[in-house]
Amino acid sequence: MPSTFDRPRRITRDYDGPLLVEGPVEFICGDGSVRISRRLAVAVCTCRRSRAYPWCDTSHRRRTEPDAQVEAKG
Repeated sequence: MPSTFDRPRRITRDYDGPLLVEGPVEFICGDGSVRISRRLAVAVCTCRRSRAYPWCDTSHRRRTEPDAQVEAKG
C-alpha cells in the first residue's frame, strides 16, 4: 500500500489502551509479516495481550492493576 502525502495520518494514544489510527493501515510486524486494514480507523494493540494482534480486541480491559489486587485480598 503506497504512502501518500495528501495529509498526515492521525494517531491518537488512548491511556491504558490502543493506538487509534486513521485508516487504511498497513502494519509491518516484527517478524516481517504484513497486516492490512482498510477500515476508516483501526485500534492497534499496545499491550500485546490481544488474540488478534496487531489489532486490539480489548484484552487490556481484563488486566487488573497491582494496587487493585492488594485491596481485593485485604
